[in-house]
Amino acid sequence: MSDDAPKRTSLYDDHVKLGARMVPFVGYDMPVQYPAGILAEHNWTRQNAGLFDVSHMGQCLIAGKNFETVAKAMEALVPADVLSLKPRQQRYSQFLNEEGGTLDDLMITRHVKDGTLYVVVNAGRKEHDYGWMQQHLAEGVTLTRRDDLSLVALQGPKAEEALAKLAPAVKDIPFMHYADAGIGGIKAQVSRSGYTGEDGFEISVANADAPKLWNLLLSDPLVKPVGLGARDSLRLEGGLCLYGHELDETISPVEADLVWSIQKRRRAQGGFIGAARVQKELANGTARKRVGIRPEGRAPARDGAVITDSAGREIGKVTSGGFGPSVGGPIAMGYVETASAVPGTKINLVVRGTAMPAAIVSLPFIPNRFKR
Repeated sequence: MSDDAPKRTSLYDDHVKLGARMVPFVGYDMPVQYPAGILAEHNWTRQNAGLFDVSHMGQCLIAGKNFETVAKAMEALVPADVLSLKPRQQRYSQFLNEEGGTLDDLMITRHVKDGTLYVVVNAGRKEHDYGWMQQHLAEGVTLTRRDDLSLVALQGPKAEEALAKLAPAVKDIPFMHYADAGIGGIKAQVSRSGYTGEDGFEISVANADAPKLWNLLLSDPLVKPVGLGARDSLRLEGGLCLYGHELDETISPVEADLVWSIQKRRRAQGGFIGAARVQKELANGTARKRVGIRPEGRAPARDGAVITDSAGREIGKVTSGGFGPSVGGPIAMGYVETASAVPGTKINLVVRGTAMPAAIVSLPFIPNRFKR
């Protein structure tokens, strides 16, 4: 394989055997859908349990002499409160640039091994993030890539039932925590998390064990494989940000409505890269806000579509859009001027030169069903 050929996860052959349509995605050959199709996969995940290959994500360990050292080193890079994490607990956060724009969003977990954080970053930002951390982490704090690990996500209201047949202890994992588990003789790190708006798990295993785990999970009639297409429609309905769409190097976490991910101590104290803008926006508000959008007709608005007010003046842009199978119509997210961000505000979406009526709505489009 040439250097510029797409990489393959350890589950590539299994996707092909299942008849997946493989597409290049952030440098990897990934399944966009299986023969059942995106709509069926989306609905299956909302009703049962969908299995996703997310092994293209970056998994790494940040380690130092003790937890306090490592937590403080990470807090210099992210706005989340890392110091207060309990062993096995995880938090969602962001890397910001000096101007307070978002470089990536990530998950940070306090590993049970003292002085260690387990971090998962986005596939398309993996190399950037590893370089950023190595450049900015305090002396004596090291980053170890875990390219030897695969990651699968089991998501949906029946995810717990399916996984508990193989590993009963997963029932006791609280939301945003992980446990070490044996799944059919396979050693795994299982966290109660995911990006569909449903209850579910993310399972990290050795690359060599991933195909066995994948096929073991799929042997349960409650579980079906799901590709990138339904993964996107599920997270869009859940009102969840996607890097490169709702988040980029110009957008702050305050504009993106992610203030909940910045704990009180960090809001007050700052001390992270990009803190000046975040604290200023927390005090004074922002000029634009991330919003949910419901087009009135049946035509979806795609990312990049211009948003205008009722007088035809441009007030923002769509960042993600498509059909919401569980909503039963087109949905979108985007940024608009704060004055127009109130739910119920009438707007227009310019689609192929035509102004289509729409309204600002509250996010998420369907209630999240995380097991808290």
